[in-house]
This record gives sequence, C-alpha cells and structure tokens, in this order.
Amino acid sequence: MGIKIFNTLTRKKEDFVTIEPKKVRMYVCGPTVYSDAHIGHAMSSLVFDIIKRYLIFRGFDVNHVMNFTDVDDKIIQRANQQGVDPFDLAERYIGEFRRHLSDLNILPATSNPRATQEMPQILDMIQGLIDRGYAYPKDGDVYFRVTKDDDYGKLSGRKLDDMQAGSRIDVDERKENPMDFALWKAAKPEEPAWDTPWGRGRPGWHIECSAMNLSHLGEEIDIHGGGNDLIFPHHENEIAQSESFTGKSFSRYWVHNGMLTLSGEKMSKSIGNLISIDAFLSKHSASTLRLMVLNSGYRSPLTFNDDVIAAAEKGLDRLRSGLKPALPGASNSTDTIKQTITDQIKKTRDAFVDCMDDDFNSAGALGYMFDLVRIINQARADGATDSMLEPAQTTLSELCGVFGLILEKESGDDQSAAPFIDYLVELRTEMRKQKLFAFSDQIRNRLTALGITLEDSKDGTTWHKA
Repeated sequence: MGIKIFNTLTRKKEDFVTIEPKKVRMYVCGPTVYSDAHIGHAMSSLVFDIIKRYLIFRGFDVNHVMNFTDVDDKIIQRANQQGVDPFDLAERYIGEFRRHLSDLNILPATSNPRATQEMPQILDMIQGLIDRGYAYPKDGDVYFRVTKDDDYGKLSGRKLDDMQAGSRIDVDERKENPMDFALWKAAKPEEPAWDTPWGRGRPGWHIECSAMNLSHLGEEIDIHGGGNDLIFPHHENEIAQSESFTGKSFSRYWVHNGMLTLSGEKMSKSIGNLISIDAFLSKHSASTLRLMVLNSGYRSPLTFNDDVIAAAEKGLDRLRSGLKPALPGASNSTDTIKQTITDQIKKTRDAFVDCMDDDFNSAGALGYMFDLVRIINQARADGATDSMLEPAQTTLSELCGVFGLILEKESGDDQSAAPFIDYLVELRTEMRKQKLFAFSDQIRNRLTALGITLEDSKDGTTWHKA
C-alpha cells in the first residue's frame, strides 16, 4: 500500500502520486515577519517538518520551499510604530524565525525565497495575467478579475455569487467586482515601492507566493501546504492566479494543518492570546511541543493547556525509558525473550509505516512505538542483556528520528547527583533486607518528590529521572 493524503481540494484521501517518481515539490507558506513568532507558527512548521521527514524516510527526494513575506501592510505599520525601516524590521524577524526553526529541530527548507527578492518574477506574472485578460490596472493598482476564472472558489467550496452577497468588503468603485483582489498596490507616501508600467507600488500578498512557486518549483507542484486559515482567501487566490497564468493544474495535493487553540480560541495576534516560541521553550523542550502535535494529528485542532503539555512530557518519559540500559548483572538470554523482541520490532515497523501512509496518522504510529517500549521494558525487567535490547532500542531511536524527536539525556547537573542517588538506592535496598519497610518507603517517596523514579526487579533496583 502506498501513501494516501487528504486533499483539501477534493475533500478526500487520495493516492500520493508525484509528478516525478520519488521526487516531491512542496511549497509551504511561511510567516509574515513583523513580530515575535508564537507557538501557532511553530505548529504549522512542525507539521510539515514531520511530513517532510516521513517522505524522506520513504525514499522521496523533497524539494521544500518556504517563503518569507517581507513586504506587507503589517510590516509597514509595525515599522512606522517603531520608527524603523521596514526592511530592517523584516530582516530582524527573519533571523529570529530561523533561530526558532533550529531550536525546534526543524529541517531547513531547500530554499527560503523572499518577496522583495522576487520582484522581476512577480511583475512578469502580473503582466502575463493582464495580457491574458485575467487582470486589469486601475489608478496604479492591478486587480485580478475573479469572474474570468470559471472555477474560482473550488478550494474553499465557496460560490462567487454567495461570496458577493455576503461580502463585507468595502465597496471600491474602481473594481469591476467587489471580490476582485489586488495583485499590485499603488505606493503610498513613505512606503517601500518599485517602478512598474502601472506606476510605483508594491505587490499584493497572494501574488508573491504564486510567483515564488513558479520561480522555485515550476508550473506544477506536488504539495502546497499551510494552516487551514489560509484556505480562503490566500490559497484560493493563489490557485486562481497560478492556473490562469499557466493554464495548468497548480498543485496536486493541498494539505492544511489545524489551528492551535488556547482557552477554546484560535491563537492570534488580533485576540492577543499569544505564547511566544521563546516563552514556551524557556519552560519545556522542543520535543514536548512536537509530541503534542504528533499526538493530535496534523489536521485536527490542537488544544493548548497544562494537561496536554503534561501528557506530552509523560509520553517523552515513556519513550526515554525504552532506551535505558539493562539492569545490573542482567544475564537472561533465553530464546523466548529474543523472539518476543524480534517479533515486536517487525510489528512496530510495519504498523508505523501503515499508520503514516494513511494520511500521516502520527498518533496511531506513536501507539505502536509505545508498544515497543513496553516490550523493551518488560524484557529488561526479565533480565535481558544490553545486546538483546539493542536491536529494539535502535528501532525506537530510528522512529523517533523520523518524527524529529530528541530524547534528551540527563544534564551534567543531574549526573553530579547520581552518586548520592546511587547511595540512597543502596541504603534503601539494605533497609528492605532488614524489613525496615517504613524507612525504605520514605526514601522512595522523597526521591519521587524530587523527580526520581525507582524500578525494582529480581536483579536489583534502578532509577531514572521521571
């Protein structure tokens, strides 16, 4: 069975068949860089990093393009508020976002085009749409003629007549239709601007992505991704522009991730309910946020609260427990344990692929990884040696790598306490031999309160950070 992907355009799962065998052209809409990035931005980046990593795992060569929108109304407004140059503001936030991607263990894109560096391609595309009758200039602006595009609205499922009837867009007498959207905007005083046949101005948001797609990936691509808040109008308008310009189908698969919600509301700057990426990472690991995304499934909304964070951290602890060494003095090398481990490795690998092939069902795949951890830990408790555990632990590490999970090792500070913890464990063992159970329980409880978990087996007691 091959990979199946839910296609927003057709509203169903489809077999994943690329334009070129084993090659993927994937464009993901990046941020508009005008303020600190929040964990909602991180969610989208993590989703497509997981998809990209899995496609690579399955043998695909992925050409991944993620843009930076570095000229936009929001950037200009924020720059004016701060009294800085818009380009300097954008450059600063691009640098910060690149740092966030590294902090979150997100693989770099093949290329990160910027709108300001693609102006010749943008102008060529706008002129081509004018020449083909899909766009018209008016008083220094250029608008896309939506009535010329017979299937406008096919991605969002909206009909043009309904959009016009329910439109809240301010009436602009210069437009032929209220739903016509700007490809080019005439310059206002003190704004960044470029010279064109229609006058000085700057591009509209939608045309930037269409031009960068065309420039870096070609007329047709395999995957176009982004948050589901971009379906309309941004991605709808991208389709209209690109297909009207090339006369070809733009993207084979439209993939959209769900939104991150805080207290039941979408996280957004307009509401003000933001948690920055830096603020989250000051308290939690990058893998905690990644496991939250993996647990939820990429198309589902992700609720952000303390319980969800705690569940993700507990899940990471479970995965880490599968990588612990054998118990001291372990010597059990029976064929039964070996066969159990071998069988579970195959079952986990097969099920992992089956789940991820089914529209990147990461939650299901994780379930089988936890099954592997359970078998590893049971084998360890039964006295399995390191050499017996190693194949299963290698598989677990590999699958964690496919998901981009980093199972952090204990820090130097933790290791400095190890001799004292070892001493307390030895003291507790001696108390248990003398049947001083009240005192031995007191040691366990105090260690538990400090985040240290003890595991007793017939071969002794081991500990790890909870």
